[in-house]
Amino acid sequence: MEGFNFTIPYTVRIVDVNYGGHVANSAVLNFFQDARIAYLEKLGGYSEHDIGNQCGVIMPEAHLKYLAEMFHGDELVIGVRISKLGRSSFTMVYRIERDSEATAEGETVLVCFDYDKRKPRRLDVAFREMVEVFEG
Repeated sequence: MEGFNFTIPYTVRIVDVNYGGHVANSAVLNFFQDARIAYLEKLGGYSEHDIGNQCGVIMPEAHLKYLAEMFHGDELVIGVRISKLGRSSFTMVYRIERDSEATAEGETVLVCFDYDKRKPRRLDVAFREMVEVFEG
């Protein structure tokens, strides 16, 4: 998938489909989460609960653009990348394709969040460096 160093395969499950017979918008956000979790693991063994500096991530913002219907059994490819690094946050961009055609795109803003102290923190230097190397 052009523009993405990391992708995962995904087969649409019946639970992803809504009353209209196609994938629900809420399911697409779950697809993004699956890709995000796999990306963080690949990046350096990170998780949504631990990106270094005693932080996990919290998502204050999500955007989704549904481009084409997806159906039960469809074989999808989900691309994810970090497009922007801030002091305490980063933006992840997603693209879902079926047979090399885009079906959905979106982005999420994630904040480095100390769940013990219930407040944001700066991104860990090692995490930042791993992203810069991985994303080029």
